[in-house]
This record gives sequence, C-alpha cells and structure tokens, in this order.
Amino acid sequence: MKTSLTFKEFWPWLAEHPNCILRAGSADSVVYDDDDYHWRFTEEDPRTLLVQVMRGKRPVAELFIEPEHIASVQASPGESGEYNFDLLVEWQGQTQVAYFFVLTHGFEDGDKKPEPRRGGSPGTPRGRLH
Repeated sequence: MKTSLTFKEFWPWLAEHPNCILRAGSADSVVYDDDDYHWRFTEEDPRTLLVQVMRGKRPVAELFIEPEHIASVQASPGESGEYNFDLLVEWQGQTQVAYFFVLTHGFEDGDKKPEPRRGGSPGTPRGRLH
C-alpha cells in the first residue's frame, strides 16, 4: 500500500470508492457513514471541492476542501482493518491534518472497481449521484 499520495491522485480514487467510506471529518467534526447515507463528490467552484453526505436528497453534512492548500495525503492502516487517509496542510512551518477519511481498504495503484461494503457485487453502483 502506498503511504504518501498527492491530492491529485487521491481525490479521483476516493470519488470512485464512496461505498467504502466509514467516516470522514476534520479537527472540529466527524461524520459517520450509515446505511441510509450516500457520499457525493462535486465542485462548489473551480477552487473548492465538496463532499456531501446525503440522506435521500437532503444533505446531512458537507466538507469543503480547497485542494491548493493540501500538501499531501498520508495513508496508514487503522484499527480493525480500517485505513486512514489524512489530508495534510502546512501551517506556520508545521504539518497538520486538515481533513481525514477512513475507508474499508487501502489505496492501490490501478484500482478500478470499488469494493462493496454492504452487500452487492463489485462494480454494482450504490449511492452514487451523477
């Protein structure tokens, strides 16, 4: 498993694995996945990416991410088979975690199909809005 990623390689991969997200957040808040929720990835404007946790058509939570501030993404194994992805920023000469995502599996180069978390078969679209 790759442990250091650029944001440019991480973001499209993450968007292809919405059903594998267990939780996400920042220093201020954490959003936990639920069977009733789905994760949506979009752009708020050209400089701001948006992650929405939706219940039906209603947003439950939103994360606004400005890619220009993300220095790198650090991947590491977590507890109970989980995988942590920390989005790092540099602030006053120190590296800090701005956002994090916890997934059911690690980052693999060339990974094309999302792994299902709750039933279904690989590649079955679930919880995606286009």
